[in-house]
Amino acid sequence: MKLTFLGTGGVTAAPLFGCSCQACGRARLETRFRRAPCSALIEVGGERILLDAGLPLLTERFQPGELTRILLTHYHMDHVQGLFALRWGMGKPIPVWGPPDERGCDDLFKHPGLLNFRPALTPFVPQQFGELQVIALPLQHSRLTYGYLFDWQGTRLAWLCDTCGLPPDTAEFLRGQQIDQLIIDCNDPPRVDARNHNDVTRALATIASLQPRQAWLTHLSHEMDNWLRENSLPTAIRPAYDGLTLGMGVDQAVIV
Repeated sequence: MKLTFLGTGGVTAAPLFGCSCQACGRARLETRFRRAPCSALIEVGGERILLDAGLPLLTERFQPGELTRILLTHYHMDHVQGLFALRWGMGKPIPVWGPPDERGCDDLFKHPGLLNFRPALTPFVPQQFGELQVIALPLQHSRLTYGYLFDWQGTRLAWLCDTCGLPPDTAEFLRGQQIDQLIIDCNDPPRVDARNHNDVTRALATIASLQPRQAWLTHLSHEMDNWLRENSLPTAIRPAYDGLTLGMGVDQAVIV
């Protein structure tokens, strides 16, 4: 199984319009420090699954037939905006799964085009997509949001974004799993009043509770990038970056 981070930023990621902080200045000078909207591509067997669709130019990044399906965490614009152009394309319909949010985003449900919106996955119930088992996990955000646990031949990867802490049922379920790779929302440096996204204190507490072999921070803001310039993270916890690819086997994950 291979996961590629297509984007690792939140809506205030570097470079942020009008901001002259160190992280934003660095991102303007060096493209490797820029962060696109949070999303990933999962490849295993014949499956190529797009996880969230916030990249605005999906129609240029992928060719017709390359994506077998799309999984959405929720229907905020920064996680679905790429679908608005993609839907008017031609070719084979693309199956799309997301949480059972009747509002969706704007008119996506009314005018889906080639997007084939499917019934939502039932939380904590495994769904098989080819060789990959997927389990939807309710998260804590400002609207209905799912994380996902991916299992390939016993190798487990948990994607927990967007969230602030975890609902008790999700936390209890994940504590019963051996998680090899944990990818978690870490939008902000330490905050007292975090509400819709983890700050680093809450993200680290969740990681400590779930005890994965390796953890990656994503949905990072420019403020979080500035914090990372001056602070270190515990062993086996690293900030993800756009373009990073994890190749996961039965025994370990490697950076490709």
